[in-house]
Amino acid sequence: MSVEIITTISPITNRPILTRNSLTDADLQSIPATATRAFESYRRTSLSERQSIVKRALKLLKERQDELAKEITQQMGRPIAYSAKEVATAVMRGEYLLKISPEVLSDTLGEAEKGFKRYIKKIPVGPVLILFPWNYPYLTLVNSIVPALLAGNSVILKPSPQTPTSGEQIQQAFSDAGLPEGVIQVFHCGSLTQIEAMIRSPQIQLVCFTGSVANGLAVQKAASDRVGIRVCLELGGKDPAYVRCDVDVQWAAEEIVDGAVFNSGQSCCSIERVYVDEKIHDQFVSAIQGVLKGYKLGDPFDTKTHVGPVVSKRSAETVRGHIKDALRKGAKDATPANESFQSPLPDGNYVAPTLLIDVTHEMSVMTEETFGPVIPVMKVKNDAEAIELMNESQFGLTASIWTRDIDKGHELMEDVEAGTVFVNRCDYPSPDLAWIGWKDSGKGQTLSKFGFDQFIKLKSYHIKDYPK
Repeated sequence: MSVEIITTISPITNRPILTRNSLTDADLQSIPATATRAFESYRRTSLSERQSIVKRALKLLKERQDELAKEITQQMGRPIAYSAKEVATAVMRGEYLLKISPEVLSDTLGEAEKGFKRYIKKIPVGPVLILFPWNYPYLTLVNSIVPALLAGNSVILKPSPQTPTSGEQIQQAFSDAGLPEGVIQVFHCGSLTQIEAMIRSPQIQLVCFTGSVANGLAVQKAASDRVGIRVCLELGGKDPAYVRCDVDVQWAAEEIVDGAVFNSGQSCCSIERVYVDEKIHDQFVSAIQGVLKGYKLGDPFDTKTHVGPVVSKRSAETVRGHIKDALRKGAKDATPANESFQSPLPDGNYVAPTLLIDVTHEMSVMTEETFGPVIPVMKVKNDAEAIELMNESQFGLTASIWTRDIDKGHELMEDVEAGTVFVNRCDYPSPDLAWIGWKDSGKGQTLSKFGFDQFIKLKSYHIKDYPK
């Protein structure tokens, strides 16, 4: 069988920048087998040994963050001014998970009874397959790989073909930190068929996938004929924001533009729908326009650039398609004049930040995941209408409410259907809180003490003293 060559196309120039060899049939057999052998040895190491390795690896990633930042910018187009922050934040998350691991992974004692000892031990599940995306390769990967390794599992990584070096850099950092050979393996693959074959391998005990709903369903289906395998899915979002009439409009506009446009809108938890109280709607739109006038679209290696290209021609077509659909159905383009928006670099996948008003839920831009720098703003009459519209979605990853009245914001949060709800903040997975998608946004969770749950299985020990 000939080896498929996977080519990474730069979103900045639309030219090839990297190639990798795809899986072979032999790899589909050998990788899970190696992971199983490595697991049998690694699971017997002490938690303190694992903690030392993770600590050293995180330190190495921090030291290499400038190198990794350049790779992120080159491969997926995020402005260089922000790329290093991803690595730093990933390290911070890993350090938090490291800090809580002794308590989270400790035994749970049963009821005290003379002559008996009972406890529950947390056992690693076995080889874990992690399929992680290009938009935040280090942030999404650290959520799974750190608890997986601390719990004593071996790990197989498949990075996106768009950011192939991310998995390799993680593997190298952990190898340099002393992780035994085979505990982390990396493979490259552009074929869903090969991924499904890997999932069906009987050695794989858990699959962690971050990506689209369609591919998440394919992953779940591939695992469906095995009772014992677990599946954790972090999927799409169409995250809403509700701006109440009591806010400082300028401040809210600045925050919401950042939440919608950062990373060219390519975040599962970016703001993709904005509902604004009709009493401040026009003032808020004007403030958004003022903020957008100060943004620069352009070369992501220019430190003054705020917004780089979207990841591919296909992504650009999707974003533009949502905009065209909205305009055709009665929305208005309220994007302010901005020279950089009018004349982006010619070769890349540049989509200018776009402000739409008079939008409705009849438009794809308000119902389907856009994953681009679009800010659709819709008037609402009151809190009740806002909450109803926020919940009118197949997705439920995050949602935000913007208000001076914190008590009211807290009250409204109770009725919002999302795994994470914010007041006066957005687009921020906090490591001490569970990151979990409701509805079609996923199943299972990462981060917090609950982020370890999928990487362990429980084993109860029941010991009675021998009769004297």
